[in-house]
This record gives sequence, C-alpha cells and structure tokens, in this order.
Amino acid sequence: MIEDTMTLLSLLGRIMRYFLLRPETLFLLCISLALWSYFFHTDEVKTIVKSSRDAVKMVKGKVAEIMQNDRLGGLDVLDAEFSKTWEFKSHNVAVYSIQGRRDHMEDRFEVITDLVNKTHPSIFGIFDGHGGEAKALTRLPLLAPQSAAEYVKARLPEVLKQHLQDYEKDKEHSVLSYQSILEQQILSIDREMLEKLALAYDEAGTTCLIALLSDKELTVANVGDSRGVLCDKDGNAIPLSHDHKPYQLKERKRIKRAGGFISFNGSWRVQGILAMSRSLGDYPLKNLNVVIPDPDILSFDLDKLQPEFMILASDGLWDAFSNEEAVRFIKERLDEPHFGAKSIVLQSFYRGCPDNITVMVVKFRNSSKAEEQ
Repeated sequence: MIEDTMTLLSLLGRIMRYFLLRPETLFLLCISLALWSYFFHTDEVKTIVKSSRDAVKMVKGKVAEIMQNDRLGGLDVLDAEFSKTWEFKSHNVAVYSIQGRRDHMEDRFEVITDLVNKTHPSIFGIFDGHGGEAKALTRLPLLAPQSAAEYVKARLPEVLKQHLQDYEKDKEHSVLSYQSILEQQILSIDREMLEKLALAYDEAGTTCLIALLSDKELTVANVGDSRGVLCDKDGNAIPLSHDHKPYQLKERKRIKRAGGFISFNGSWRVQGILAMSRSLGDYPLKNLNVVIPDPDILSFDLDKLQPEFMILASDGLWDAFSNEEAVRFIKERLDEPHFGAKSIVLQSFYRGCPDNITVMVVKFRNSSKAEEQ
C-alpha cells in the first residue's frame, strides 16, 4: 500500500514537472487568471481602465488645445502659468514678456516714439536685470525701491529723448551723433547707478539693449547679453548686436589684464559670479574693473537693407532660438496680433527656457505700408 502511494506521488511529481511547470503552461495560466479577474471583477477593473482612458483623453485634448492656440498665437488658457505677463502693442511695435520659471520678474522694456512730429528717433529698449527684483536702489528721487532694470528703464530712455531732441534741433552744426549720444548717456546712467548701489550695498545689475530708429538709419547699442537681430529684404538674419560673454577671447583677455578670472559654474562667469562680462550696475565687480559698462554700438543703412522687421529680446529667447531660427519663426507669424512676439515667447518657454523671456518685434516702414494696403 505504501509502495502504491509512493508510486502515485512520483507520477504526480513527474506530471507537475513536465506539464504544469513548463514556461508555456505558466504563461497560459497567467492569461487565464487575468481573464478570470476581468470577467468576475469587472467593476473594479473597468473603473481603473476607464480612469486611464479618461486621463489619456484629457492629455490628448490639452496637447491639441495647446497646438491649436499656438498656431493662432494664443495660449491664453495657460497664461496663468507664467506669473507676471506683460504685453504691449502700438502701431508697428509689439512686445510680449513672461516671468517664466524664475522666482522674480527682472526683465523690463520701453518704447518711446514720436511718429507725428518726429522730434527724435524712436527709442526701443530691452533691460534684463539680475541680482533679485527685491534689491532696492535707495535714495532715488521720486522712485520707489526697484530692480536695476526698472531703474534704467525709467531713466535712460527719457534722458536719451531729451538729448536727441536737442541734437535734432541743431543737427548740422553739432559735433555729436546718435552713437556718441548713446555712449555718453549709457555711461552716465551707469555712474549714477553705481553711486546709489554702493550706498545701499546692492549688487544688482542689468543688461541694456537700445535701438534708435530714424527714417534712414538704425543705431543699436548693447551692454550685456540681450540681443537684437534684423530681417533684411531677402529674409536674411542680420545681427544687430553681439553678446558680451566672459568666455569670448577679447573679454577674457580684458578680464585677465584687470586681475580677474572666469570660471565655469553652470556657465562661464566673471569671478565665478556674473554670466556676462559687461553690464550696468554690479558695483562690486565694477570696482575690480573686471566688468565694464562700455557699449558696443552699430549703425545700419535702412535704404540698403530694406528690412522687414527686427527682434530685440532678453537672453531668455536666445537660450532657445538662434538668430536665423527666430527670424524664420517671426517671419511666418507677422500677421498675428503681436507680430509673432507672443508665439515665440511661449515657444521658448515650452522648449524649457528657465529664464524671464521678453521679445519686442518692430516692423519697418515698408512692411507697415504693405500691411495698410
């Protein structure tokens, strides 16, 4: 009897080993269990499946909405994500600006035009501050505590306007020029800032990109890494400025001669601190003479270039777009309400730009006339 029992157990063991424990059998068993679970526990399983399907549909719908609104230059439904959002539109210029992923909004812009009397060239400015929006420039007459970029925005364009009006009145006999006026006033504003920043122990600073537009000439001054680019009659991207970065040979040599150094800390930085080699403000680095306020100034003949538009933007845009790509992008969207400025700002954000982003698009006379016709 015991022998028969052992024989039976041995037989069962062989069956288990050769049939039930084979990979194919185990696979079929799993499939059977899954089917059984689905048909006999349908409520729970179907709830899970339905929730997953709804989530997928919601994501697909959101993506489709984003793509549709982006084509329309919209995306208003997502504006809340950008915290501070500024927009401006007047005649031939449009600006769109977002705080983006930064804790503070330190970008500023300014537009001053006199299209009727033409007592001075139109003034367009982009100012990208650093050092924290809460940093205060104290002891300023008639101005509340503010960022360095806000201070330059409030002071420089108005000062330029006054000097340009005086210059236009006696242009033929003046020894000045648009270039000399820009250089003098930019350096003057920097000296003014440094006095107040030092008193407040404030290390804030800002870039400065200023364009003067008259009937036949465009003059652009740049300090820092905000950038301008122009689209000429053939659709080519013409640089209006060159970034002031510490790794550039000219800047690196100058910093070394001043006894300074550059080091890599996420990006190349002067004294391991500032990611640009020229700026307004930044009084501790100015005292060391490793950062300077000297602008590069370029002039362009509009009759020769016959430009369609220009882009002035903080470095948030240029982290995501090359000059050529930005020109192509805007050229395809000039008929949008913001001349493509809003679309390219939002596209920069979705490409992962971590910075404030401000873009100004200025359409030139020939494109404005074409639009009116």
